[in-house]
Amino acid sequence: MLHDRVMVRPDKETEERRSSAGIVIPATVKLANRLSWGEVCGVGASARSVKVGDKVLFNPEDQYEVEVHGRAYLVMRERDLHAVATPHETDHGTGLYL
Repeated sequence: MLHDRVMVRPDKETEERRSSAGIVIPATVKLANRLSWGEVCGVGASARSVKVGDKVLFNPEDQYEVEVHGRAYLVMRERDLHAVATPHETDHGTGLYL
């Protein structure tokens, strides 16, 4: 990856979801403006906040898609990421940092 570009492998969506009230939502239902989680698989030299293996939150709608060895990845700028999840607890206690 070049500059501040990040390559992300999106997490697989489950076939159906459940609402907080227990209502089953089929996979065919498209939710507007829904952010997705994915794993960082490559970063450019100018990326400062993420590294390979991080789990990130992003908007999948406006990103470029590329296929490498039969697997789909998204390529985006680092500034298009909304959050980075960290597996260890931070002093803030949220488990997420921006």
